[in-house]
Amino acid sequence: MTDKIGFIGVGTMGEPMCRNLARKGGLSVLAADRDRAPLERLAADGVKAASVDEIVAQCRTIFLSLPGGKEVEQICFGPSGLVAKVPLGCTVIDLSTAPISLARRLYAEFEGRSCAFADAPVARTRQAAIDGTLSIMVGGTAETFERIKPLLAHMASEITHCGEAGAGQAVKILNNMILFQTGVALAEALTIARAHGVDGKILFETLTKGSADSFALRNHGMKAMLPGIFPERAFSTVYALKDLGYAIEMAEERGVPALGADVARELMERAKELGYDKEYWPVLIKAIEEAAEHKKS
Repeated sequence: MTDKIGFIGVGTMGEPMCRNLARKGGLSVLAADRDRAPLERLAADGVKAASVDEIVAQCRTIFLSLPGGKEVEQICFGPSGLVAKVPLGCTVIDLSTAPISLARRLYAEFEGRSCAFADAPVARTRQAAIDGTLSIMVGGTAETFERIKPLLAHMASEITHCGEAGAGQAVKILNNMILFQTGVALAEALTIARAHGVDGKILFETLTKGSADSFALRNHGMKAMLPGIFPERAFSTVYALKDLGYAIEMAEERGVPALGADVARELMERAKELGYDKEYWPVLIKAIEEAAEHKKS
């Protein structure tokens, strides 16, 4: 077994994270993905394209960066999944955002094979992934956390051990729930201001000077909602809906009302119906604008 690092899933966030492992860490990295394009781009940084089987055979540490729980399950379970294939002593780190229950199940399964597992979902923007300044929330044992922290440091400026397996996912999911609800408030405020003839730029710039200031305002509000820029290959409406679903499931499991999350989901569902499913999630403002125009007519 070599000291190579495996990386499965090099999409919107995975590609820059994988690149930083190779560039900043000077590590030998093998990457797998169904899409050849990011693998070809990563080759310039010394990352070698490989199959999942090749990664399992050559790497003691394997990162996953996949769209969600469904994809993580597909990679990890079944006759040809990682759980059945990884040799003793491997460490699997899931950077995806997936359900808490899945993280705990994976921890138990890998532990049963004398392997380590940590859920380590990431927060902040794609630009932060490129810059290596993500925030990573980790669930797992203290021993595993200390061992993987130097690797995570190549991708993140903030790395927090949140508790046992599943705790990283819980904190990340709730982080996103709060972000989306703040996004709803910003979209409503901007639409109301414009309806009353108030300049949106003045509104948002003034809010940064008061108690309504936030990361969401400065990034999602000022850089996306205000100019109306909602690119693809960012955190899409579909992915946001997935994470909101996880948050609402968490609330329902413990009987906690999550009315704000329900409203955010409703607006994102409407944005999806309007054809904005692949656009950056602050596009939910279009659902509010559409509702406002409908009331005028």
